[in-house]
Amino acid sequence: MKTFLYILVGIIALIIGGALWFYFAFIKIPSIDLSSKMSTTEKIKEVDQWLSRLHKKNKFNGAILYVKDGQEVFSNAYGYADHTKATELTVNSSFRLASVSKQFTAAGIMLLVEKGAIAYDDLVSSYIEGFPYKDVTIRNLLNQVSGIPDMYMDLAKAKKSEIPLLTNEIALDLIIKEKREATSKPNEKYEYSNTNYIILARLVEIISGQSFEDYMQKELFQPLGMQNTRVWNLASKEPSFDNKTSDFRNLLGTSSEIQPSFIDGVAGDGAVFSSVKDFIIWDKFWYENKLIGEDHLKEAFTKPVLNNGQKSNYG
Repeated sequence: MKTFLYILVGIIALIIGGALWFYFAFIKIPSIDLSSKMSTTEKIKEVDQWLSRLHKKNKFNGAILYVKDGQEVFSNAYGYADHTKATELTVNSSFRLASVSKQFTAAGIMLLVEKGAIAYDDLVSSYIEGFPYKDVTIRNLLNQVSGIPDMYMDLAKAKKSEIPLLTNEIALDLIIKEKREATSKPNEKYEYSNTNYIILARLVEIISGQSFEDYMQKELFQPLGMQNTRVWNLASKEPSFDNKTSDFRNLLGTSSEIQPSFIDGVAGDGAVFSSVKDFIIWDKFWYENKLIGEDHLKEAFTKPVLNNGQKSNYG
């Protein structure tokens, strides 16, 4: 079990211009001195005090978790759950994970493989009618080597007046209608793509017959006991949930809400919320769990071999 450190920052976004932008862009964060002569307890105390000072100076708002050899060493939270500052953060506060959500989406696909519902090397076109990238496999999407252009956000923005709320189904329909030429052949090169992962989430929905949110809740988060982890976006049935945090800006101590946009109805590339406490469970998941066998877990860490024989780093 490896040592890891998770910091979920929610969210200090400084959107300013001119001299203020220059000031904040180059402002120095106070350093922290952790001497090799200090004990672990002394280091943790120093880190805790340092983060508290940063929060008071409007330089940090979030939660931190330190785990070593599978055991929690330290966790704490600093700041507020939203712009109102009515609710203080805790280690159970659920933060938007953005692209860290992709590993959860991959696990959702792995569960389908474990159950025999699909295979990694199945063609995506065998499940999605009209899918224009005939040779792309599920494995290609997972490994970010599909060659499918990362286009879904641009396509949606071009149709914004016609789309009140973008969902995975609508996004996939736009991709199918666009039929844009691939950037490369499948498995030819690595290209990070949000589009690959919203297609994976849509595959989960098509194959499972459930919404991506419901599937992940029933098949992954609940069995693992991840009480503060879930898929949530503007397409969710519930307007909020317990311990949810919301994005906000903090400018010189004055907070304002960051509203989600019409694109925030999709999932797969993002839309997972989780807490640092749940990340203890999630870290252990990748080493051993009762849902996915050891062989499949190992495959998730295997570097894919590209068409030219070179290895990519995205498992």
